[in-house]
Amino acid sequence: MERVNYSLSSEFVFLGLTNSWDIQLLLFLFSSMLYVASMMGNCLIIFTVSYDPHLHSPMYFLLSNLSFIDVGISSAISPKMIYDLFKKHKVISFRGCVLQIFFIHAIGGVEMVLLIAMAFDRYVAICKPLHYMTMVSPRMCISFLIIAWVIGLVHSVIQLAFIVNLPLCGPNILDNFYCDLPQFIKLACINAYRLDLVVSINSGFMSVGSFFILIISYIVIIFTVLKHSSNGYSKALSTLSAHITVVVLFFGPAIFFYTWPSSSTHLDKFLALFDAVVTPFLNPVIYTLRNQEMKTAMRRVLRQLMGYRQIS
Repeated sequence: MERVNYSLSSEFVFLGLTNSWDIQLLLFLFSSMLYVASMMGNCLIIFTVSYDPHLHSPMYFLLSNLSFIDVGISSAISPKMIYDLFKKHKVISFRGCVLQIFFIHAIGGVEMVLLIAMAFDRYVAICKPLHYMTMVSPRMCISFLIIAWVIGLVHSVIQLAFIVNLPLCGPNILDNFYCDLPQFIKLACINAYRLDLVVSINSGFMSVGSFFILIISYIVIIFTVLKHSSNGYSKALSTLSAHITVVVLFFGPAIFFYTWPSSSTHLDKFLALFDAVVTPFLNPVIYTLRNQEMKTAMRRVLRQLMGYRQIS
């Protein structure tokens, strides 16, 4: 492809996921259904927790905020990807690309801290139940939420500070279906090895560090339960399995993107698609199907709503 100076270019071109019409149709149906299902599932969790007084506890407060984050991360990528599937010329403006990068990293940073807060909540509930109401108070939950957003926004701003003024040249082609830093940096006119390394260390350290904090906390919980009561082991493991599954689904692709030295473009795209479409759908499924209290609350809310509708 002829090299042209695109330093003043107002748009970027996505290569997308595939050029096969059959696969595009399959991806369109698959992604659309999962996106709608994830939006409905996460919004139902948010509404149920807000509406049902039985769920006004720290655990469900954090869970509803996690669902809100899942709605955000999915909406930052999926609608544009679905819209572009059958378009021959897939483009995004420079401003749109930067905003997408900003929201992806901001929301991702918030979710990491929220998952740590949820692990802390489960640690106190299982290991220190007598001190739960004092250690995990409503004020503490609000503090967790504020800290999560501050860390997420600061992390995203730091990432953008490295790349927003990069001199761009050559083809304005992004071999992906959304904007992210590794692909964006490759368009720079300068030797961006150090910049790419700094960005990878920033995101990689945050992802790997948060992941190990969570895994260590779960190990501590399991050993504490085993030490005090072997009968409570199965109950604790059942409670933690949902959290561990969500952590692995979220951190797996993130760690791969920013720590794997020479990743495959096709594998990157598959993991990015999984992270943007499948994970936000699985989170509400995991937390509702394994939580009898949440299922009961959802049925109670739906019955009340149907009752109000019949009366009106």
